Amino acid sequence: MKDLGQLTHFLRLEVHFQQKGIFVNQHKYIQDLIQLVGLTNYAPVETSMEINLKLRRDEGDLLLDLTFYRKLAVSLIYLTITRPGISFAVHTVSKFMQFPWHLHLSAVHCIIKYLLGTSSCGFFFLTGASIQLQAYSDFDWDGCPNTQKSTIGWCMFLGEAPISWKCKKQDSISKSSTEAEYRAMSTACFEIIWLRGLLSELDFSQAKPAPLHADNTSVIQIPQILYTMKERST
Repeated sequence: MKDLGQLTHFLRLEVHFQQKGIFVNQHKYIQDLIQLVGLTNYAPVETSMEINLKLRRDEGDLLLDLTFYRKLAVSLIYLTITRPGISFAVHTVSKFMQFPWHLHLSAVHCIIKYLLGTSSCGFFFLTGASIQLQAYSDFDWDGCPNTQKSTIGWCMFLGEAPISWKCKKQDSISKSSTEAEYRAMSTACFEIIWLRGLLSELDFSQAKPAPLHADNTSVIQIPQILYTMKERST
């Protein structure tokens, strides 16, 4: 074994040790991706995807170079290691890797143009931060125009540091936004339970319940009603 000193790079991740904590990003990886696509001289955009954009199959003209599109999509998937904010957009464009069309490639370019102005962003793990686990969940109801299925997403934080996140299309069609949100929260609960068990094994047991944040009033009221009914029954 050989001591290479303080960690600076690992699998295209850049690690910066600072007085207040550790900062991790993929700045060089993003710059290489921008040069690969040839968007260096383009102006950055403010969002990773156009608002209310619904990508469909068989829309426009089929790309001649399917391999290049797949290479870009896989590169963006790897980039979500330090940029979970683009997970939904990357999830959307990666659904068309089998038969991508020009409009899908334009959506990929939009993500890369967004990265053009935010290439230095990443994770900052603060020294001495709280180890309280908390979670956030959300959904895109009926977001897929091809299948009418909803897309769910959640992100887990340990203190102020994100440690786990996911964006996934649901297996079945939700009949309402409340049902889609409730399923998203249920999936997030599974991850919370697993993380609490893992943290306990690492001697970071959670003394308090992990709060799960959502923005659907109907769904928030459901567990409150169930809890009230349980209390009355006992």
